This record gives sequence, C-alpha cells and structure tokens, in this order.
Amino acid sequence: MTASEGRTVHFVVPEGIDDPTRASGGNVFDRRVRDGLASLGWTVRMRPVGADAPIRAADLLASVPEDEVVLIDGLIAGRAPDAIEDAVGRLQIVTLAHMVSAAFPGADPRVVAGETRALRSTRRVITTSEWTRSELERRGTVAPGRIVVARPGSDDAPAAGGTSGGGAFLCVGVVAPHKGQDILIEALAGLRDEHTWTCTVAGSLDADPRFADRLAALAAAAGIDDRITMTGVLGQDELDDAYDRADLVVAPSRVESYGMAIADALRRGIPVLASAVGGIPQTVESHAATLVPPGRPDALTDALRRWLADPALRADSKDAAGRGRSRLPRWSDTADRVAATLASVR
Repeated sequence: MTASEGRTVHFVVPEGIDDPTRASGGNVFDRRVRDGLASLGWTVRMRPVGADAPIRAADLLASVPEDEVVLIDGLIAGRAPDAIEDAVGRLQIVTLAHMVSAAFPGADPRVVAGETRALRSTRRVITTSEWTRSELERRGTVAPGRIVVARPGSDDAPAAGGTSGGGAFLCVGVVAPHKGQDILIEALAGLRDEHTWTCTVAGSLDADPRFADRLAALAAAAGIDDRITMTGVLGQDELDDAYDRADLVVAPSRVESYGMAIADALRRGIPVLASAVGGIPQTVESHAATLVPPGRPDALTDALRRWLADPALRADSKDAAGRGRSRLPRWSDTADRVAATLASVR
C-alpha cells in the first residue's frame, strides 16, 4: 500500500484529452498523470471542460465537496480565474502549468492576466520543466517555494533503425507557429541542391490551418515539396514507425517548455537538432543534441549540412543518444511527483 492510497483528486482538464485527433503534449501529459495517479491508489475523478470554460469551471468547482483536492490544467485555469478565486477558500486547488502564456510572442494580455490570477490563487503550481518554474518566478507570477517541477516521462522503446545515409529527418508536434515548422522548411530550402534527404512533419494540421497552408506554399515555392511529408496526427503505431525510420529529430521551436518529442527521440537513441529555447537545453543530452539559436533558418541549414556531410558526427551523436536512453525520467516518476504534491496540500 502506498502513502497516497485512498486519496481522491478531481482533475479538471480540457475536453477531448483522449481524442487522438487532438494530439498534443499537454493532452499526453494529462492522460499519463491520470493513469499514473490511479496506479498509485488515487481515485481520479475526471472533470472535462470545453469552450464554455468560465461557466463550466465555476459550476464544476461548486459541485466538488468542501476541502477536497482539485488538480486543474493551466489551460482551463487561465480562462476561469474568477471561478478559481471563488473556490480557493473551500477547496485544495493545485494548478498544472504546461507553459507560460506570456512567453508566446503576441500573447493576448487578457489570457496572460487570467493565467497570472489563477496561478497566484492556488495552493501549489506544478510545472513540467525547471525552465517554466524559473520563468514564472522571474515574471513574479508565482512566489518561489510554491512551485513543484514534474518533468514529463517517456516510455521504454526499442532503438530506432534509421537509414544508412542519415538523411531521414523527423519533426513531431502540432503544426503551429510556436513549433517553428516554417523555420525548418526555410532551412531545408537551403539544402535543395546539396544532399539527398527527406523530412516528415508529424502533427495536427487543424490547430492553425492557415499556418499549415503557408508551410505547404513555402515548400512548393522552394521546390522541395516532394521531399517533405506532412502526415497530420499519427496513431501510436504509425508514430513509432516514423521514429524508427528517423536519423535525426528536428525541433525548431520558437517557444518550448520541455520538448516531449525530444525526450521520445532520445529514448529511442535518435540524435536531436533543436532550438536553444525554453526548457529544451534542460531536456537534451549534451552530446546527443545540437542546439541552434531560435528563429534562425540559416543556423539550422548550417547544422543540417554538417550533419549530412559528416558520418563521424552522426555516429558520435547516435552513440551518445544510445548511452543516455536510461537516464530520462519515466512516467512513473512524473506520477510520483504529482501525487506527493497533491498529498502535501491536505
């Protein structure tokens, strides 16, 4: 019997976290926390909230018995600060902050203000990276000592096979400006006449259809559209196959709190080329990853060119990724951290 056995938590999450067409790092994290808490003996009462977040969250929190523990996803919390402020006197509320809204270029001030109010109100804030914690503290959003870091885990997976030439690139993540796929396509345009390579972009095309259309237009204009495959959301088996074929995972993000796709790549022994932004430098093994300045297609082109031209670099990076596979956190570690935090607010 564990120390947390018999506890109950009401988990307020965005609607559709189990919907495979809404794949996102936040949804994966929420699902794995739910399952991990249940395996530790917690009774997890899921409370999904849709587009009517302020109204629904207020009604939902009002229905929770007094003094019970509530874990609320930051995406919902930031849209319903009034409901949270009204409920903090009778409930033990912990917020799960996947990201800092203010870190996004052009962030809506109303969203930032709502997130700030919500995070300041709750008993504890759980972040998914040390970077997010430091960013919240730096901005004065949450006082030091109230934040707990629960890094995302990763599953055991066989080592990827890759290809003999090293030119199979993979970019995993929702297709949206903050993930920087446009930077990747601009970088690949610089390799149009130099090397044999292909690039798979795996992730939802529905979050920002105009941005997805822009990517297709950029690739066509550069004459590389026949070498880039935008798959949309992949099922787990298809995603596993995509990782297995990959020689290099590229993460050209403009904003990133942790980088779950990076961790998934490293767990498979796949080297990574990524932007030195947000929590990515804390996620990667130093010798298994190459970091470039964010928002710089030229720097990404240069790094990809070196990768393709240097077999020794590829071999050393792959060896380093293989050695670091066992050092990544597991989802059970994530659940333990969350469970300990929830128990502490009692």
